[in-house]
Amino acid sequence: MDQVPSSTNQRGSFGSNIGFLLSAIGSAVGLGNIWGFPYKMGKCGGFTFLLIYLALAVFVGFAIMMGELALGRKTGLGPVNAYKAISKKFKWVGWLAVAGGFFVLTFYMVLGGYCIYYVIINLIGIFGGMPDSSSFGAMITNRWLSIGITLLFFVICWAINRGGVAGGIEKFNKIGMPALFVMLVIIIIKALTMPHAAEGLKFMFVPGYATKVTEFGQFVESTPSLLSILATAGGQMFFSLSLGMSAMITYGSYLSKKENLPKNSVIIVFADTLIAILAGVAVIPAAVANGIAQGLSVSEIKLNGPGLLFSTLQDVFHNMGALGGVFGVIFYVLVLIAAISSAISVIEGVAVTFIDRASAKGREPSRTRAITLTCVVLFAFSFLVAVDGLGSNNIAPWQMLGMSEEAIRNWNDCWLDFFDLIAEGILMPLGAMLMSCMIGWELKPKSFEDEIKSGSNGGAMGFWSFCIKFVCPVVMFFIVLVQVSDFFGLGWF
Repeated sequence: MDQVPSSTNQRGSFGSNIGFLLSAIGSAVGLGNIWGFPYKMGKCGGFTFLLIYLALAVFVGFAIMMGELALGRKTGLGPVNAYKAISKKFKWVGWLAVAGGFFVLTFYMVLGGYCIYYVIINLIGIFGGMPDSSSFGAMITNRWLSIGITLLFFVICWAINRGGVAGGIEKFNKIGMPALFVMLVIIIIKALTMPHAAEGLKFMFVPGYATKVTEFGQFVESTPSLLSILATAGGQMFFSLSLGMSAMITYGSYLSKKENLPKNSVIIVFADTLIAILAGVAVIPAAVANGIAQGLSVSEIKLNGPGLLFSTLQDVFHNMGALGGVFGVIFYVLVLIAAISSAISVIEGVAVTFIDRASAKGREPSRTRAITLTCVVLFAFSFLVAVDGLGSNNIAPWQMLGMSEEAIRNWNDCWLDFFDLIAEGILMPLGAMLMSCMIGWELKPKSFEDEIKSGSNGGAMGFWSFCIKFVCPVVMFFIVLVQVSDFFGLGWF
């Protein structure tokens, strides 16, 4: 294995294992948990989605998580050079991970900007004039506002990343993650005390209760197929756990050899899954209770996309009166913390590529230059998502590509969906499938045994070897196929 030299002071390292865990959990806990999990659960039939998601987290999420952390720690490098150092056949897979993270951030940063805006308007609402769901439409159609709040989110992330691993990323997460959990508990307590909240809990946890749920979260007569739910849950798991997007390989490269990889992987996956479920408990019962309180029947309640977070829930806070502003600020601050903690991890994964490449060429890398370049290029792509306004401003991909409206599928009706297809739909699961094939069949799990046993007794080795060799490649193959089929309307499944 060819070790590529790196500059320790520019790459940095975590100051403690708890700092690493909070940062890794922070990377995993993001908009995927607070926004993506509840709405995709609504789209895919509630309890059925939850069961499939939990199974994937145990047999696939854990295996890929430990594989990425082990790959990063074994090489001490970011994704591109880590793959290059360990396998000539798979060296290009590192670029898939970097590209996957990059395209996730193109829309993630815009959603992060939306969170900043909603914190501000709810703060103002405490003193009178609580905003309602109409604020969402006004925000996304105001191009300059969307650009401004997206740029502000970029500046916040840039400042944290520029501070370094221990001084920026770790310091933020040591404060942010405990604060997020406390605020989430407050919102859950409020949500569960609302009239009719039990209907939302039944939707989540009672088998068969949500058999009438289908696309966009409307209660209708049929649900998606099991394979479609598998693909959606798989994509959500990778998005939520920050897998297949360079972050965990990079964080693994900063990890001490004395730390227990299996134990840390279990803690990260468990914490992320728990917070995703808790986010569902905070969001879905509140949305259902508010809909019923407004006189809607269960069949008329929607749990759809970004609108769930910024439209449906804003109506929940609006209907609470002045107190709603307080809960609104708490909720959107916790979402903002989650968005920042994930965004900075992926920025780190992209930027470390430039740091490692400079070191490999014998140059002293500049962390500030690498972080700044990453953020500038990302902002150029995020600009499209910001001005598009989720398809409301008539610059959707199909329009810019000269396609007819009849020809489009759900993969390109707005720039967010288009970049989401590239990242979550293809690059991330494809990269994870190739990584599991590389470790399971070319290098063999045995070649990682020393790395996994370093800091542990190696008790998880057998389970990990089986999953990385047999379960992950097969499951990821079907997830990629079904995602492509669903996005392009090919009808394969």
